[in-house]
Amino acid sequence: MSFPKIPLVVIVGPTAVGKTEISIRLAEQLGGEIVSADSRLFYRGMDIGTAKPTGAERRRVPHHLIDIADPDEVWSLAMFQKAAKEAVEAIHSRGRLPFLVGGTGQYIQAVISGWTPPPVKPDLRLRGVMEDLARQYNPMWLHDKLTVLDPVSAAKIDPRNLRRTIRAMEVIFSTGRPFSSQRKVSDSPYQLILIGLRRPRLEIYERVDARVEGMFANGFLDEVRSLLDRGYSPDLPSLSAIGYRECIAILQGRMTIDEAKLQIKHMTHAFVRRQSNWFKESDPKIKWFDVDDQTLASVTRYLTGQILLPGSN
Repeated sequence: MSFPKIPLVVIVGPTAVGKTEISIRLAEQLGGEIVSADSRLFYRGMDIGTAKPTGAERRRVPHHLIDIADPDEVWSLAMFQKAAKEAVEAIHSRGRLPFLVGGTGQYIQAVISGWTPPPVKPDLRLRGVMEDLARQYNPMWLHDKLTVLDPVSAAKIDPRNLRRTIRAMEVIFSTGRPFSSQRKVSDSPYQLILIGLRRPRLEIYERVDARVEGMFANGFLDEVRSLLDRGYSPDLPSLSAIGYRECIAILQGRMTIDEAKLQIKHMTHAFVRRQSNWFKESDPKIKWFDVDDQTLASVTRYLTGQILLPGSN
């Protein structure tokens, strides 16, 4: 079967909905490989706090764009786009089916919508000023300023993700226009089959809370301690991810374990709500499935029908 475009299965849904296990089982059944679109999974040594697929899971199905950088390296959106494109094309060239899986909406949209990031060169002086402001107040304060200037971008950026907040502000100050209005979008280069996974919101929160408890039981604090012992600065953007900042606060004596767990759960619940800004259940391009005992069979039937229809979207 030949296709006018490379078929690409995209699996989206909120944190803790069950994307990892379902995508692995689908790839096993349909001869696929998985390209991760979760920016937290880039970094080596950050395994427990990111709920990274285990070694056993990654042996079941090949995964790409996981463990590709050290915590002190910065991966830009443009770098991810290029790497994801190369991975998808390589998977297709092997006669395999590429799956793009993740909860980082900006990264998924950058691949499937053919985004071109705003061509604004980094302004190191301006970045330095904003980093100083974030240290003087906090990243949330800077994100509040972005909300005033560009509420569309702010709604889609984690307030704790200082690097993305600063980049959006940098583009605004450099061009005088909102960051959200400057992304160029072209037709997708892929035959897209978009799958959304959902559970009731309260069930998602319960799964998040259980995951947080499990992370600490499985050595999350030791993982963060090891990163700091290896010389990585606690101020790195990668270590501002939900959970890592709280563990650093525990190790520095600024927060108790119970306080940290509560804050991580609260922040992750908020992140789940923000994820819905990227992928809405009203979007007709996404086929949504409730996660239950029949999900795998239902999605497999749907994908088989879609993949056998050249030009389907």
